[in-house]
Amino acid sequence: MTAQLSRLNRVELRNVWGHEAIDFTRWLALSENLDLLGREIEIELRLIETESNVGRFNLDILAEEETTGRKVIIENQLEFTDHDHLGKLITYASGFDAAAIVWIVKDIREEHKRAIEWLNERTDDTVGFFLLKIELWRIGDSDPAPKFETVVRPNEWAKAVKSSQVATAPTETKLKQLEFWTQFKDYVAGRNTSLNLRSPRAQHWYDVSIGSSEAHVALTLNSRESAIATELYIPDNKALFNYLRSKSEKIEKSLGQAAEWIDAAKASRIVVRNKVSAIFDPQEAVATNYSWLLDETLRFREIFAAEIRSFKTQHGEKLSSISQVVNNEET
Repeated sequence: MTAQLSRLNRVELRNVWGHEAIDFTRWLALSENLDLLGREIEIELRLIETESNVGRFNLDILAEEETTGRKVIIENQLEFTDHDHLGKLITYASGFDAAAIVWIVKDIREEHKRAIEWLNERTDDTVGFFLLKIELWRIGDSDPAPKFETVVRPNEWAKAVKSSQVATAPTETKLKQLEFWTQFKDYVAGRNTSLNLRSPRAQHWYDVSIGSSEAHVALTLNSRESAIATELYIPDNKALFNYLRSKSEKIEKSLGQAAEWIDAAKASRIVVRNKVSAIFDPQEAVATNYSWLLDETLRFREIFAAEIRSFKTQHGEKLSSISQVVNNEET
């Protein structure tokens, strides 16, 4: 029997979002829609505010990367790209010292596509420009569904090479780190997990959100000691760290091993390490390193997301809101 298949039908954007600021920006600012955008550009986004002032101009959305606090600016345009919005992007980027600049449009003129590519080619790996198309599609009589398509994104490999030319670390080491995290991200994507991993960078650590700005999981490489590690990194919350340390016996039992409890002047860390025979060897990485890092990341996320919820309940701390990642674990 031949399967009955429907047709995809494109929906005009203005039929759903009549006004960019009133309709589209408000829709995009909702957490579930920022999550959808974040998955496309591989940045975990948290809203700061809409219609944020930069002199006499108003930025559509000011957000931040959840694990780092780096500023992300988002400018919407439900029309073809134009010079006016391109100029505003540069103004907003400088006004907020943004690390990521996101331009969402209906359609793209070639000269503006080339301009965004040019900006990415001439900036280092601390800033990146994204150019995306937004489309609406429906199947039959279904509700319209949004689809983001990234047309231009930062070239992390090229930026890593450029940065390594002026940095103190050897170029070869930086590129090996970038390759390691890039392949780790691909490994995780093939394991059908709910992890939403950020774009890899040429550095010895890789941050993974657990849904709270108070803490995140950090994966690290130490090529000199042939060791990899998973840690809960708490940037600045001694009360949370002390609460977790008071439950160290329970936590270490759940982790299945002893942990290092490191309380520095500002940041605090809870670390487990694994000595390996080789970090950058491809076969070793797939067989051992990636598997261990993924298992520990999932374990850390489950254990510490629950403990942060408990801390919030018992102490009434006004922690930053737990994202949908944690909410999904509660249901």
